[in-house]
Amino acid sequence: MARFIFITGGVVSSLGKGLASAALGALLQARGFKVRLRKLDPYLNVDPGTMSPYQHGEVYVTDDGAETDLDLGHYERFTGVAGRRSDNVTTGRIYSDVIAKERRGDYLGATIQVIPHVTDAIRDFITSDVTDEDFVLCEIGGTVGDIEGLPFLEAIRQLGNELGRERAMYIHLTLLPYIPSAGELKTKPTQHSVKELLSVGIQPDLLLCRSDRPIPEGECRKIALFCNVRQEAVIPALDVGTIYSVPLSYHEQGLDEQVLRYFRLDAPQPDLTRWREIVARITRPEGEVSIAIVGKYTGLLDAYKSLSEALSHGGIANNVRVNMRWMDSQIFENGDAIQQLEGVHGILVPGGFGERGSEGKIQAAKFARERMVPYFGICFGMQMAVIEAARNLAGIAKAGSSEFGPTKEPLVGLMTEWVKGNELERRQVGGNFGGTMRLGAFPAVLKEGSRVHQIYGTTRISERHRHRYEVNTNYRERLEQAGIAFSGMSPDGILPEIIEIPGHPWFIGVQFHPELKSRPFEPHPLFTSFIHAAVEQSRLV
Repeated sequence: MARFIFITGGVVSSLGKGLASAALGALLQARGFKVRLRKLDPYLNVDPGTMSPYQHGEVYVTDDGAETDLDLGHYERFTGVAGRRSDNVTTGRIYSDVIAKERRGDYLGATIQVIPHVTDAIRDFITSDVTDEDFVLCEIGGTVGDIEGLPFLEAIRQLGNELGRERAMYIHLTLLPYIPSAGELKTKPTQHSVKELLSVGIQPDLLLCRSDRPIPEGECRKIALFCNVRQEAVIPALDVGTIYSVPLSYHEQGLDEQVLRYFRLDAPQPDLTRWREIVARITRPEGEVSIAIVGKYTGLLDAYKSLSEALSHGGIANNVRVNMRWMDSQIFENGDAIQQLEGVHGILVPGGFGERGSEGKIQAAKFARERMVPYFGICFGMQMAVIEAARNLAGIAKAGSSEFGPTKEPLVGLMTEWVKGNELERRQVGGNFGGTMRLGAFPAVLKEGSRVHQIYGTTRISERHRHRYEVNTNYRERLEQAGIAFSGMSPDGILPEIIEIPGHPWFIGVQFHPELKSRPFEPHPLFTSFIHAAVEQSRLV
């Protein structure tokens, strides 16, 4: 019998509901419970797949090919529980499903309304695809008071009423701002946020209060009195040095204890040894390396959230701190700027879309190849490395990508069909953008004796993809003659998955997104190996 915990947020956005949900899930898991985490996003997009990274940060992709909110990445990294399509929904998807049912006549002529039809659809989503989980944690995106979030709040109010206190709990995350001129933390924003939640019929059972400093007992007592919760259920959510300290901090403040008390459950104390070990490696590393990330969305680092975490995981595995130098690829299109890469111990060129900044990424790949600096190209970063090699090693001067428009030498071209499972999927130029990429987990076969074979320790892997364009295998022979090894291919041998340069200290490009499967306790082998190569490079610089 699953118990549902609904996590809402108030006062301001970006308080960290996703991390709070992930941390609570990890604590309940450490006490022996099976957990599932879900995100309900109020925006009208069907999914974040067509949104600018500057609008919403990265798009996190699950094994089953869903394009989801980046918080699902936090959920997976903290609990190890793989997310699914059924773990993220938006207003757009809810309304699309409701309207599709109305068009089919499923509602038998009824007038379609937000209540009950939309709220019923939200409730159905929350309770569907639940099997033997002990806890299902549902994070409601946005901030209480946002007009677009009202149907979700109404739905969880109804569901809480239906399930009863034994199976439903409401946690509200708020902010306690510090006013320097007054020299004190202010509780009024939290009071108003709870009042806003009460106005839609939801009484929070526990408050998580974000603060940049300890919260005096008197303030906790005041919050409890005015917000109608027990004082023990006012949990300080203090700033910490690393996100992987959050479970430890919340446990020290009694979060998991209060949740179990609410549900009248007994459970052994959690073993948080591995979390302490991770934090110790992050805060007290034995060395450090400098990695240049040459991207095009560096103005908002949430666009590369999984990537930065995977690099940190690689540092954890090698017991070093990874200093990330974020660089806009456009600056390298101006000749002399490439010298800014001097002294870095590794260069990573991540995924991206569109022509802007592409030549800068090509220059970064060239610098890494010629200067023997470890290079890691991911998705678009692999494609740009191949174009660079085609131009400067294989003599194909006009090598380009059809993503940027017509080209005489399409080293990278649009995929029109591929195999997923037992089905053939097809796409066409000019089709819809949403949900039409090669998405989700696909297998690949690695060449025996290659560097990636040594790294993975196997010849068969499965990795998550999100792309429309592929390296054109019509050029494979010329590229191989120029020194580019195709060390990973799709099982049918049609789609290139990995390229590498034998003889280079570490030069690997992958078509997939390995950062999506990296965990602090299980760093992805490619990131572990890349950071190890950077450590070796640091001894030469």
